Amino acid sequence: MMQRFRALVAAIGLCRVCNPALAEKVTDFTLPNGLQVVVIEDHRAPVVTQMVWYKVGAADEAPGHSGIAHFLEHLMFKGTDDVPSGQFSAIVEAQGGSDNAFTSWDYTAYFQRVAADRLDMMMKLESDRMRDLRLTEDDVTTERQVILEERNQRTDSDPSALFGEQTRAAQFLNHPYGIPIIGWRHEMEQLSREDALDFYQTYYAPNNAILVVAGDVQPDAVKQLAETHYGPLKPTGNLPVRERPQEPPQRAERRLAMADPQIAQPYVSRSYLAPARKSGDQKQAAALAVLAELLGGSGTTSVLAKALAFDNPKAVYVSAIYEGEALDSTLFGLAIAPVPGVSLDEAEAAMDGVIAQFLADGVDPAALERIKTQIRAAQIYGMDNAEGLAQRYGEALAVGLTVEDVKAWPDVLQAVTADDVMAAANLVLNRDNAVTGHLEQAQEVMP
Repeated sequence: MMQRFRALVAAIGLCRVCNPALAEKVTDFTLPNGLQVVVIEDHRAPVVTQMVWYKVGAADEAPGHSGIAHFLEHLMFKGTDDVPSGQFSAIVEAQGGSDNAFTSWDYTAYFQRVAADRLDMMMKLESDRMRDLRLTEDDVTTERQVILEERNQRTDSDPSALFGEQTRAAQFLNHPYGIPIIGWRHEMEQLSREDALDFYQTYYAPNNAILVVAGDVQPDAVKQLAETHYGPLKPTGNLPVRERPQEPPQRAERRLAMADPQIAQPYVSRSYLAPARKSGDQKQAAALAVLAELLGGSGTTSVLAKALAFDNPKAVYVSAIYEGEALDSTLFGLAIAPVPGVSLDEAEAAMDGVIAQFLADGVDPAALERIKTQIRAAQIYGMDNAEGLAQRYGEALAVGLTVEDVKAWPDVLQAVTADDVMAAANLVLNRDNAVTGHLEQAQEVMP
């Protein structure tokens, strides 16, 4: 159950201080058809990761069609004129590689990790399905049942997941970030072949995509391959502008409570609306990232952990989290799971007391320096993970940041001051701008 609790915390948004992008050998260019290409060189091993990021996700879906972005992610593994249905991953595996895909509110991404000399084949496969997906009614019927079963297993049978879904819906009254990525069940059941093809033909195009290649490659060779395989693809004309309904001002705290017999570890979660990283001006987001680390980034040394898990033990777990990579407003989250004998009301009051004391006392300079040292260490460790760097660049570019923003991020984090952190804390930690939820165990009633 604790793993489920941590999964909920991650769903609110994980602070992306760890493993930031490094000053690696990064080259970027754009093909005439609008495809943006980023090449990250890492010649230590003869392997390569190819990632294609589409700048479309669950928050771009038409009303009443929730889940179509994730549904199409599944359907992309069906066939094209050149690749039989269901054979894409088998081909990658036959070459000794691995592949997968994932959908978020702001993007959908596909990747393969293979030996470097197989990059040409991977580009041929990936570019083929960018514009030539073929779907039968049987494909759609079968895969729709798959995503419904996925919802059964991951959401409908998991009270923590249902609780997270409800708290997010309470946070975003008007913005589609309040709609679950997998979709609402009653809308998922109605998704059709026409829905999938319309979404695909509109958004899956080179001028709405980012190709990231990381590993044992040379930029000139990648460019030649990209021009060969992706270059001939036609862009989408009149690509829809990414304008979503925005949140109205929140005037009061929203609260909800849920109980379920399956819950073994009760907890309190709270999320606040917060600004995301802004291209060319990442200072505020960096301060929020550091704030999350200071408040709850460590289970032993963070402000919440020291106060509530050690000095006056009331919690078995505390957390503070910030997800800066978003196209629109994002979330800053707090959570506490109390020790036995401490009620959720008492745990919430204790957490609020620690936050109030932090706002009054300000940042401990030694703690701030420790966080910055950890960030510098994470940069060094991050050099071992070209695939992680590929994801970092792709995710950032998909939400409107630039290559220069990603390169600058570590320095922006190091430049954060105590005053910056406190300004961010006073801006975001406003209960009138929050959703607080209690999830506890319900007592089963005997018939």
